[in-house]
Amino acid sequence: MSEPLRQKLRQIAAAEMAQDAAHDLAHLDRVWLTCHDIAVTMDADMEPLMAAAYLHDLVNLPKDDPNRARASTLSAQAAVPHMQALGLADTQIALACHAIAAHSFSAGIEPESDIARILRDADRLDALGAIGIARTFAVSGQLGRRFYDAQDPFAIGRNLDDLQFALDHWPKKLLQLPRDMLTERGRQIARTRVATMLVFITHFASEIGAQVPSDWSKHA
Repeated sequence: MSEPLRQKLRQIAAAEMAQDAAHDLAHLDRVWLTCHDIAVTMDADMEPLMAAAYLHDLVNLPKDDPNRARASTLSAQAAVPHMQALGLADTQIALACHAIAAHSFSAGIEPESDIARILRDADRLDALGAIGIARTFAVSGQLGRRFYDAQDPFAIGRNLDDLQFALDHWPKKLLQLPRDMLTERGRQIARTRVATMLVFITHFASEIGAQVPSDWSKHA
């Protein structure tokens, strides 16, 4: 794939995107690597996929922003003039815009192309595994949420509340992501990364004098 195009897309993202610890150029690089990993198993047009991977967070709103659900659509709109300037064809721009708009969990837009399915899987895969662990706690710190409930870390006697506790986000959403993957390669990667998280959580529990409930793994 064209390295000059990738570098131009990185420059656009660096100049236009509001970056934070979980949504920065490194995140975009990882998403593109995963997109490429998945795409080589499918017959996907790499140029619009690369553009979508690097421009999908042009409008990056905090998770607690009331307009969060519109961020991906706004990102797609913001990406259009950049893709036009880079010389992408109208059909490629349309593919990339749909993929950007549909990648977001909160937007609720159904992916209708392979490119959209690949980008959605790749972006969600960055919430799993070792990087996913780091991103979960980074975002929770930004939002002022605690790592876990000191009285009931694994929500044995209470309802899950990931608006207060970072760890609650795992069974509430993250550990369920493998079943939501839209590509076979995405599902393979997701299962491997969740296995990494389950090993981590066993050590985490040991260090806080707790034990992971046996039913926690059912979420995966």
